[in-house]
Amino acid sequence: MHRVPLSSPSDLVSRFQRSRSLSGPAHSGSDNSSAKMRPTSAIPTPYFAIFAVYEPFLTTMGFLGTLLDPKGTYDYQAPWPNGTPPEEFPLATRLTIVQLGHVCALLGLLNVWLLTTVRTHLSSQPALQEKIVSALLTPLLIGDFLHLYVTLYALGDQRWNFESWSPMLFVTIGLGFTLLVPRVMWQLGIGRYVDRRDGHYSKS
Repeated sequence: MHRVPLSSPSDLVSRFQRSRSLSGPAHSGSDNSSAKMRPTSAIPTPYFAIFAVYEPFLTTMGFLGTLLDPKGTYDYQAPWPNGTPPEEFPLATRLTIVQLGHVCALLGLLNVWLLTTVRTHLSSQPALQEKIVSALLTPLLIGDFLHLYVTLYALGDQRWNFESWSPMLFVTIGLGFTLLVPRVMWQLGIGRYVDRRDGHYSKS
């Protein structure tokens, strides 16, 4: 009669470990793949392109246009009562227009420097990235809404008379939406790292 040799405790342990190693990768691989799909940056490339390239380009072009033609920039901001702007262009108005353009360009440059620094030096700390980028984009988002509100408010009785609007006024409001919408998306956490949502994945 053939006798089946008894397994020693060490043999049982080694068999158990081998069975775990064979069944483990499929499960862990699934976890890893789901973790890899999670965003790992609070300012990924699409948002960086909008806020650190597109927005500074708009503000810089606006500033250069103001320097080259300050009166034209002033005249086309809003409709004139008689349809024709006055010939006189006071020096105080010129200075105000140029300074306004400079402030807009400065905000664009701040975006470039701050967001580039965050992506370069805090790439391994997405939670800290999120806090710093939020400190920049949150007031800018408030500014987007206020810009739209103040513009319509200042237009007075002409705010809904679209036929009287100048092309520059249409462009200004339209371009404002191209920045407002991405900033709302960023605040909603669309396509970016959100520490409250993704933090436990990066730590596991």
